[in-house]
Amino acid sequence: MFILMLLVFYCTFEGKFDLSTLYFGHREQPLLKNCGITGCIQFINSDCCLHSGSPAAVCRHKVQSGLKKKFQCVFEGISKAGNPTLLNEIYTELYITEGGTGELNEEHEVRQIEAASRKADRAETSIRQEELFQLPAGRQEPIRTVMTKGVAGIGKTVLTQKFSLDWAEDKANQNIHFIFPFTFRELNVLKEKKFSLVELVHHFFPETKEAQICSFEDFQIIFIFDGLDKCQLPLDFHKTQILNDPRKSTSVGDLLTNLIRGKLLPSARLWITTRPAAADHIPADCVDMVTEIIGFNDPQKEDYFTKRLRNKQQARRIISHIKRSRSLHIMCHIPVFCWITATVLEDLLKSREGGELPKSLTEMYIHFLVVQAKIKKIKYDGGAETDPHWSPESREMMESLGKLAFEQLEKGNLIFYESDLTECGIDIKEASVDSGVFTQIFIEEKGLYQDKVFCFIHLSVQEFLAALHVHLTFINSGVNLMEEEQKKSWFFTFFQNSSVQFYQSAVNKALRSPNGHLDLFLRFLLGLSLQTNQSLLQDLLTQTGSSSQTNMETVQYIKEKISEDLSVEKSINLFHCLNELNDGSLVEEIQQFLRSGRLSTDKLSPAQWSALVFILLSSEEDLEVFDLKKYSASEEALLRLLPVIKASNKALLSGCNLSERSCAALSSVLSSQSSSLRDLDLSNNNLQDAGVKLLSAGLESPHCKLENLSLSGCLITEEGCTSLASALKSNPSHLRELDLSYNHPGEAGMKLLSAALEDPHWRLNTLRAEPAGVQWLTPGLRKYSCHLTIDTNTVNRNLKLSDNNRKVTFEKELQSYPDHPDRFDHWYQLLCRDGLTGRCYWEVEWTDHAYISVSYRGIRRKGNGNDCLFGWNNQSWTLICTHDRGYSVCHDNRETYISSSSPSTSSSSYRVAVYVDCSAGTLSFFKVSSNSPIHLYTFSTTFAEPLYPGFGFRGCPGSSVVLCDQS
Repeated sequence: MFILMLLVFYCTFEGKFDLSTLYFGHREQPLLKNCGITGCIQFINSDCCLHSGSPAAVCRHKVQSGLKKKFQCVFEGISKAGNPTLLNEIYTELYITEGGTGELNEEHEVRQIEAASRKADRAETSIRQEELFQLPAGRQEPIRTVMTKGVAGIGKTVLTQKFSLDWAEDKANQNIHFIFPFTFRELNVLKEKKFSLVELVHHFFPETKEAQICSFEDFQIIFIFDGLDKCQLPLDFHKTQILNDPRKSTSVGDLLTNLIRGKLLPSARLWITTRPAAADHIPADCVDMVTEIIGFNDPQKEDYFTKRLRNKQQARRIISHIKRSRSLHIMCHIPVFCWITATVLEDLLKSREGGELPKSLTEMYIHFLVVQAKIKKIKYDGGAETDPHWSPESREMMESLGKLAFEQLEKGNLIFYESDLTECGIDIKEASVDSGVFTQIFIEEKGLYQDKVFCFIHLSVQEFLAALHVHLTFINSGVNLMEEEQKKSWFFTFFQNSSVQFYQSAVNKALRSPNGHLDLFLRFLLGLSLQTNQSLLQDLLTQTGSSSQTNMETVQYIKEKISEDLSVEKSINLFHCLNELNDGSLVEEIQQFLRSGRLSTDKLSPAQWSALVFILLSSEEDLEVFDLKKYSASEEALLRLLPVIKASNKALLSGCNLSERSCAALSSVLSSQSSSLRDLDLSNNNLQDAGVKLLSAGLESPHCKLENLSLSGCLITEEGCTSLASALKSNPSHLRELDLSYNHPGEAGMKLLSAALEDPHWRLNTLRAEPAGVQWLTPGLRKYSCHLTIDTNTVNRNLKLSDNNRKVTFEKELQSYPDHPDRFDHWYQLLCRDGLTGRCYWEVEWTDHAYISVSYRGIRRKGNGNDCLFGWNNQSWTLICTHDRGYSVCHDNRETYISSSSPSTSSSSYRVAVYVDCSAGTLSFFKVSSNSPIHLYTFSTTFAEPLYPGFGFRGCPGSSVVLCDQS
């Protein structure tokens, strides 16, 4: 080794050092053999082989120059005909997260966008593209292969281009000697040919052949393979023969299989991008890290529009407009939709001084079509701004594109070939260059590429054109393409119900789709039924169809479908359909209830429950922390609102009367690939060991990313702890905190879970198990019952004590209590003697008009100000009980009416309960009916000091409060 270092020093000093003179491929040079240090070359920093002037350095520079030339400009929209834009000028950072698996996701990508849009608005850790191969904190194993998932148009290809361009411009990853980007579209054309790995690189990057680089083991290399979902090569990871010689030829499919498996050039790093539906084409054990492109979060959307539009005032107006439309806001997580939106709105803002901007997806895509027709008319046909946008030729071309879009959508094809276009009567050159909605994707190099591959610029454009084709076919010929048997309905053309049947059949067909592949298509088709939208296409449509009556009947039909037992994804899409039909009545109905605070969930219809789910899923605030008790502390409410829990970051379900049935449902949420849940509070539910066993099935799923779990006071014994320990052993990487206090885990249960804290493979670092014991196996909150003693020094003189100081009555006559600084001298109130910490529960009976309160000890006692009155200051919280107006709560001078809380009129006295968990910062009030507490309201706060129970009255002599015996 010493001799070798001297040799390197000497050669470098003389300016003669060239690694290729010492080592080339696997052939050892005589000089090294003679020194007796064969193989020691690996100890030299591989940067030596790239010193200035060496063939490898020249080659690297040429590869970088080629990538700069290839990727520095992008064409938005019209391939080869649009104005080139510098990628660095318009590139906007994407929101990329680590996690997930390479498993199959067959859901329609619009559904995935809905879920992703909720993630992008969270404060989750994102990954910058230059950090893809960097080891995350706590990870030891090197990252060889990264898979990046993302729906169509989310920016996968542009991301790989930016990654390559940054390297080519020496801005990032300078420890990498070569980056070789490929697309599966390019590789598909070589399906029938044979290459070695060296030959394949030489073919696509001839600079490497010129430099005579025949071995890549000496270099730090990243291979990029973009678009696995487009791959038509046979990738057989089970039967393909092992190949580890980079100079041996085989089929391209076998070559890639061995490269991905790590058998071929294991020192190389791989980056593979794919749409979610194709993620399972590569076995999970071949992928070291899975990342997902969520798209643009809100700041990134604003950044994009600011860069894209030179007019900053226009950019601000567009951003403001998008925020007001939920459907546009969701779709703008996709960069290509941001481009469509910018194209449309920029044109409209230029051509109109004011006026309405498109609010629905259908309006946006109609305007997009019109803009492209206008560009074609002016730029290619030499027309004027005032000329009609649609000529007979462009109308015919658009109809042909619509036919192609629908036929290929029916087959599930997003990529098609020259023969598919010819069958639909499409002129290839005119369609690809002029239409703007169609992009020709092919490479022309050395005459090897004969096949031309085509696709629409985005799946949504294909679905819009498909809907337009179905609409035109029905209007022009009476043929309903949504029916299984298509026939002309000439007879029904003269009757109103033919249009109704047409749209109903479309709704039914979309609902039958198992993965929602017609969801967006249905929105567009229904949107096209509106006269206002048809008027925007007046030069394209020779006649219009449907009427306001048809739309009303379609709306009613959709509402009936929402009332049925549909999956949440299907229900949500139907709400989007109602939006396209300009009907928001169902949602507005629930929103009015929510605004008034009078939402009574026990009276909601199935359709109203679905509307509530839709509203909550559209609310960023409710999804950060979801508290079930705000709506109904019941198992029915949990099952109805399960999609909201799945989309939430934190779910508060404590004391909601949940059982095993709820545990089974929550287990499905935890094991869901798309679940966002990280923090789950199930404390004070009678789950028992059977429920915990069901919950554990979800915890052990590799998809479960739960970090905090509270099972405090859930009647759990050693058996339940065994289930938890087993689940966490299967999935030890995520749960950090586990609360099992107020249970009875037993010695064996504690031993199992305590061992987890010592295991370095488990992430668990906090285990709370005290207090513990058999006494905590009592169902319900009464196990926390405490004995209250009235502090007689605080009692107002209009309050009379009786029944051994267990009853308080408001009297007109003053009582003869001695003066005391703690006594309330104006308000008819009192406090109990002992301050509460931990968990406490008590019940009282009241009549007429009473305040059931808790307060800090320091509340003022003298005077008639609000700083002395329970609930009307920041020192106290109160439940106001009235026999005629029901219940309300008050804190810090803010009163909240509780809907549907009127006491039963069959009794002269009523019972309420109070539960406080001081450490958790929760204070809950209940009404007690048939000996069962029914939740009224919960305050969530932070208690700074011990709490003192208190009682009070307001101007209703004879009102009373009795402390109930819980023994």
